Amino acid sequence: MFVTSLRKTQQIFELITGLIVIVVFVTAVVFAIVGHGQSKDDGYPLKASFEHIDGLDVGSDVKLAGVTVGQVTHELVSPKDFKATVTFSVRPDIRLPVDTAAIITSDSLLGGKYIDLSPGGDEAVLKPDQFITHTQGSISLQELLSKFIFSVTDNMPKSDNSKSDANKPASSAPSSGLE
Repeated sequence: MFVTSLRKTQQIFELITGLIVIVVFVTAVVFAIVGHGQSKDDGYPLKASFEHIDGLDVGSDVKLAGVTVGQVTHELVSPKDFKATVTFSVRPDIRLPVDTAAIITSDSLLGGKYIDLSPGGDEAVLKPDQFITHTQGSISLQELLSKFIFSVTDNMPKSDNSKSDANKPASSAPSSGLE
């Protein structure tokens, strides 16, 4: 009798623990979905055109001096010049000069991309929906590696030929065959 009541108590404890885990999991999923859909519109929008935006997505950070000051809100390709136009928000307390530069960079070698703002020295400030004209697109790691590999392989045959020429004995005058 004592064993069966202990087993029932253990089963009830396991059931309650399982229910608590399920409730916590569902709550976390709901917060993740609701939080992901919210956009932070507490800043003013700016735009910039880039040749390449590889790895930059809607929701990516916009940083100034290493501090996040906004987020990417929209991306599209211009049908006129086939450049990527990125719209991003900047906090309202940040007033950027018109000669500000926007550079797409990454947190680390394999990290996500973000827009790094480098303010200029002009007195005039950017207004909402204005374009930043000084931009630098994303640098592809694959492109850099392929350039490095091809430059190494292009130089290999040249160095191999020079080594084989150096190992050959110096040619002497043709022998007369009277030896």
